[in-house]
Amino acid sequence: MELAEIDQFKALKEGDETAFEMIFRMHYEALCNYAYSFLDDRDEAEEIVQSTFLNVWEKKHNITIETSLKSYLYRAVRNTCLNAIKHTKIKRKHVDESMATADKSHESVSQSIISSELDQKIGEAMMALPEQCRLIFQMSRFEELKYSEIAEQLSISVKTVENQIGKALKIMREQLKEYLPILIILMNGFIN
Repeated sequence: MELAEIDQFKALKEGDETAFEMIFRMHYEALCNYAYSFLDDRDEAEEIVQSTFLNVWEKKHNITIETSLKSYLYRAVRNTCLNAIKHTKIKRKHVDESMATADKSHESVSQSIISSELDQKIGEAMMALPEQCRLIFQMSRFEELKYSEIAEQLSISVKTVENQIGKALKIMREQLKEYLPILIILMNGFIN
């Protein structure tokens, strides 16, 4: 790392908001363009870059950078973009499979409405999760990554992943408790 970058990183690790703001301003636009090259969606690109900076700030004391801060940021944005693309493909596959299953099982109109409402409520419940909690939950449940893989990708401990999954499940159960009987009925209908 260059001397100025080392000083900025050292100040960041010490919690210096001015250093963080300088780093943010210096790299934000270029990182957004980089993320956009993966996603072809400006809003999602900006969200990913903002999330990356948020993670840097939240984990500032634990970050170890071996090459340069710039390389670290680009790698983090790239990995998050690749996860987002993978998640989109998995979600699309899930939707396709759900539609095929719906066609095969000849659900009644009321079941389709309930299922759609339940999907909406699940989506709302997921949006109620804190950002990191939601990301870890999605990586675990939708991308089917192991806790150790999630921990490695996010540079956090496996115990943190476990805690975040537990927190996500608790929040999801609380958010969806009124739909539990409907979910059981629907699942019974799919099993039979």
